[in-house]
Amino acid sequence: MNDSNGSTPKTLLITGAARRVGAAVARHCHQHGMNVAIHAHHSVEGLHTLVAELNAQRPHSAVALVGDLNHPETPTRLIAESLATFGRLDALVNNASTFYPTPMGTIQWDQFDDLIGSNLRAPLFMAQAAQAALTDRQGSILNIIDIHGQKPLKNHPVYSAAKAGLWMLTLSLARELGPHIRVNGIAPGPVLWPDQALDEQRRQDIINRTALKRPGTPLDIAKTALFLLQDAPYITGQIIAVDGGRSAAGY
Repeated sequence: MNDSNGSTPKTLLITGAARRVGAAVARHCHQHGMNVAIHAHHSVEGLHTLVAELNAQRPHSAVALVGDLNHPETPTRLIAESLATFGRLDALVNNASTFYPTPMGTIQWDQFDDLIGSNLRAPLFMAQAAQAALTDRQGSILNIIDIHGQKPLKNHPVYSAAKAGLWMLTLSLARELGPHIRVNGIAPGPVLWPDQALDEQRRQDIINRTALKRPGTPLDIAKTALFLLQDAPYITGQIIAVDGGRSAAGY
């Protein structure tokens, strides 16, 4: 998508996007004309495969960024590398996340640092690093949260608390960064099952709690992301639950 004055395409930086929901958002925004800077930490092979796929469709429209978001210098470097490649930054999607159970009585100090770091600290410092560039473009930030930021997930107290923090951070940043930068969030419901296997009965129980009685897809998240980034100039400080009505159905 070009600016109305015919200049270069808008640029999106998305973290943790080599696969799953992040990759779907990257592909969908790219399909609609954006250049994409795609970050990964561990999934480097998948990252380069995705970037090659997008550049084959439109040359020089995607770049791979690698880094540990728990390292204090990474956010500033990722913003700088994105600007060096595309010359502008119009949107930041904080999608990177770690997810695993931490039942009470088993929680380790490094697990707390990891889950809070990836799900809360990294989005804050990515937003701070991107502030000047996004202000120049009257850009936006989108945080991928989770319905469990409001309704805790059993055996996941640290993850749930981290996503609750990201929920409030989204609202806070909307006030801090307005009027120049819009900040919104998406809270997915049963869209992709976690890498840790769930048995079929557990999956069906989750689906049955939705109003639509079916799971969603990563494309549902991607379409909502594109809307918030591109077609919602008067929306900020909002979190949209893309959960098939699970939250409305009383959980």
